[in-house]
Amino acid sequence: MHLGKPIPETIYNGDREYVFDRIAECDAEGCSLDQLKKNEVLIRPGLIYRPA
Repeated sequence: MHLGKPIPETIYNGDREYVFDRIAECDAEGCSLDQLKKNEVLIRPGLIYRPA
């Protein structure tokens, strides 16, 4: 759970599958993209996914 909502284990973007990796470090101004590794994606509300 994150912010009172379940975290989807897997998401899809077109034909690519991503799996949950970690919660992003965010503040009142948002989430820095500097914390992403190559090929990772950040979705609201601050969840980082990596390719499956």
